[in-house]
Amino acid sequence: MRILFISSTRIGDAVLSTALLDHLLRAHPGARITVACGPVATGVFARMPGLERLITVTKQRWSLHWLGLWAQVVTRRWDLVVDLRGSAIAWMLLARRRAVMRGGRRPGHRLLHLAQTLGLSPAPRPVAWYAPEDVAQAAALLGVGGGPILALGPTANWVRKVWPAERFLELARRLTAPDGSLAGARILVLGGPGAEERTAAAPVLAGLPGAIDLVGVASLPEVAAALARCALFVGNDSGLMHLAAAVGVPTIGLFGPTPASEYGPVGRRAAAVLAEGPPGAAPMADLPVDAVVAAATGLLARAPLDEVLA
Repeated sequence: MRILFISSTRIGDAVLSTALLDHLLRAHPGARITVACGPVATGVFARMPGLERLITVTKQRWSLHWLGLWAQVVTRRWDLVVDLRGSAIAWMLLARRRAVMRGGRRPGHRLLHLAQTLGLSPAPRPVAWYAPEDVAQAAALLGVGGGPILALGPTANWVRKVWPAERFLELARRLTAPDGSLAGARILVLGGPGAEERTAAAPVLAGLPGAIDLVGVASLPEVAAALARCALFVGNDSGLMHLAAAVGVPTIGLFGPTPASEYGPVGRRAAAVLAEGPPGAAPMADLPVDAVVAAATGLLARAPLDEVLA
């Protein structure tokens, strides 16, 4: 079975879309899947089982990127075309079945909207794929040292989604203090590539001079493998937050001006903490450290540390 899967340009949406891919791989063992996605999201799918081809779709003027994608896939007859971008391309290809996600904002979590594209209920959960070589590289990047690791994600693709750096610093100190939930834990700071991510993470790194700095220096599969070794992830609403939840590490997502009801982290051990004020319209400065500490403590209590580190 050959499947064309058109996914997202952003990492967070791409991670959520892995829920559908995992379902398709289970439903159709041996399927050969071509994934088309934006440049920054390619790492989400790089280690996917059954991946036959990964096509990078770089946005162009006058939507010429769609024409370029069509030219690369038109010569094949597809058993299934899944288009999460709601474009017309699915109707311009030979296909036995098409599943096109409709666009526009609507109530409910994004994962439910994705599941509806294939008529799935309940919605499957996102997954994270990484290989043994990613595990080895992550181990090298994390270095020696035992005990738990607290991962922080202080960056985001929109400055208004960023929790103040001094709050991350206070949170890290309280959680890793002798009487904290992660007493003595090492701290890992994560972020994407590029100058903006480095600038956003700089105050947190400066305030935590002993932290492991993986901002922009690891691939997404390597980051997933590193997260799998962490006891807790706390970060802004971002692709890294969704990746952490997909890996299965206890995950706290911080929300203010974006709706957690639509983009909260999804997983067995994931929770969103909202700033005080109107949901989806509150400033991040109105999210107190006490609320995040309480959420982290409660989440870790439901996920014993020996289970997290297993």
